[in-house]
Amino acid sequence: MKKETVDGNIKSSNASWSFENIEEDFEMHIKKSIPHYLEWQNLVCGISDFFVGDDSQVYDLGSSTGALTRKLAARHPLKSRALFTGIEVVPSMVKKATELNTDSRVSFECQDLRGFQFDKSSLITAYYTIQFINPSHRQEVINGIYESLNWGGAFIMFEKVRGPDARFQDYMMQIYNDFKLENNFTAEEIIGKSRSLKGVLEPFSSEGNHGLLRRAGFIDVMPVAKWLCFEGVLAVK
Repeated sequence: MKKETVDGNIKSSNASWSFENIEEDFEMHIKKSIPHYLEWQNLVCGISDFFVGDDSQVYDLGSSTGALTRKLAARHPLKSRALFTGIEVVPSMVKKATELNTDSRVSFECQDLRGFQFDKSSLITAYYTIQFINPSHRQEVINGIYESLNWGGAFIMFEKVRGPDARFQDYMMQIYNDFKLENNFTAEEIIGKSRSLKGVLEPFSSEGNHGLLRRAGFIDVMPVAKWLCFEGVLAVK
């Protein structure tokens, strides 16, 4: 199957996007692709101040090259017994994250979130991760997150979301495409990425994501960031 360029050295085919073997270009690509990517990572770290204690277990789900996992640990240098664990299903990403890590409190595991057994934890983050889990398994994963959290622990979830109806979806996607053009993606790259994500990236609406959280048991949920089709929520057990 012919591969199309989606950004520089990154190529993919129709309905077959993969994070395998793009670890060298991933950070640059994702910063160009998602509005406020770095600023909202910093926001996640700021929120973590309220939940990371001296002996906390922190999970970063879909940790890719480990940037957010390492930032969370760096935010809490005096929490010597805290553990920061990145969970990532792509072996090449785990290898890169491990190579970049110098903090003994940080580790990375190559695991599928479906069926993953969490230890009791104080904070779990999923930074644009849940959207890549097949919808048939998504509730199961969120249920596991809720069950693993200590009482008063938090889940921070950032996701791309669909509009509440076709009109709003059209507004959001046209402005998002303008954002990508302004970040020097070509029209061909934008189309190539969109084609490659078919059946791979399945975002829910905001209400759909809140439904996942409610069914898992979360009652206290607050939005913490929003830019059209990208948003973050804080859910406290």
